Amino acid sequence: MTDTQKEELMRRALDLARKGWGMTHPDNPMVGALIVEKNEVVAEGWYEKDGGAHAEINALKNLGRRPKKGAILICTLEPCSTEGRTGACVDAILQSGIRHVIIGARDPNPVHAGRGLDKLKENGVSVETRILTDECEDLNLLYNHWQAKKRPFFAAKTATTIDGYVATRSGKSKWITGEKARLDVMRWRRFFPAIAVGAGTVMADNPKLTSRLSEKNEWCPIRFVFDGLLTTVTEKEHFSLYSDKFKSRTIVVTSNHAGSGYVRKLESDGIRVWVLPAATSQVSILAFQERCVQEKITGVYFEGGPRLIAGIMREKGFDYLFSYRAPIILADEKGKNAYSGLKTDQLDQAICLQGIKHQALGDDQLIRGFIAYPAEMNFDEYLLGIR
Repeated sequence: MTDTQKEELMRRALDLARKGWGMTHPDNPMVGALIVEKNEVVAEGWYEKDGGAHAEINALKNLGRRPKKGAILICTLEPCSTEGRTGACVDAILQSGIRHVIIGARDPNPVHAGRGLDKLKENGVSVETRILTDECEDLNLLYNHWQAKKRPFFAAKTATTIDGYVATRSGKSKWITGEKARLDVMRWRRFFPAIAVGAGTVMADNPKLTSRLSEKNEWCPIRFVFDGLLTTVTEKEHFSLYSDKFKSRTIVVTSNHAGSGYVRKLESDGIRVWVLPAATSQVSILAFQERCVQEKITGVYFEGGPRLIAGIMREKGFDYLFSYRAPIILADEKGKNAYSGLKTDQLDQAICLQGIKHQALGDDQLIRGFIAYPAEMNFDEYLLGIR
């Protein structure tokens, strides 16, 4: 089998893995697996949902017979080596008689990392690794981060003009980006178990924050509203997040400086409230992170607005950025900028992205990558931060 054929098959396994998009949280990654005999795919499997059978087990089950001599297993992620809830995949592979395995990426879970590969090799199985590793690792951003850092993956999303504005001076923003870019946002909303916005966005845009990939398939993540003084409560009946059929999925994140009466009012209407300790009325991103760890929320997709994004940037709270950019120029210094507050005298003081991915979405572009903060971040004193 040539390297080109291996990559083509791994891409097919990646497509299978994506069928579990958003369904494997909080404990498991997306994984796809193929069984190949004489360069022909004879069985496929993927990890369908948290708690279900793993991709390798499903592929072997779907084959419905013992693999033929010379069969190859191709898998996007290292097979697990511990029993867990569904049995160790390595044991199932060894029992099947397969003697050649091709792996895309190693499992970052320290319980499994490298052990599955070692056990296969110790039992006479030849193992190939690093086939489309970058793509395989990119598939599981949340899982990889959770395993490596033991905390949730916080990603910011912005949609801007070429010159960095999210709205005109009068606040008009619908729509800066086109339909394909907005559909891609819906796809990433389905990827994350939770979405967050600030109080200003709720009052200005009245967002639904659901994933609407088709008219018949509306899905709702956990919806966080950052509202340090509970300013949205007085008009809550006008906001979808507090009144629609998914309102039980809404959590208002506030500070201990907010009025307890407002907290009770929300809770009496079936809205959950997280009251977090903070030095000021601004919600502490560290306290929020710690609460997410307790609740096993592995990732949050922050959709802004600018005050929320700037405030969390100030605290170096983001791990990743999704930056959508439209071919529009406002050239207006009073427009609403996506990023603000940082005093940058030298280029080495700038926030940078690493591990960058580029994608064209119609006339728009998506640039996404891991955020690298400079050692010294010098913010203006007037930065508004999180409301």
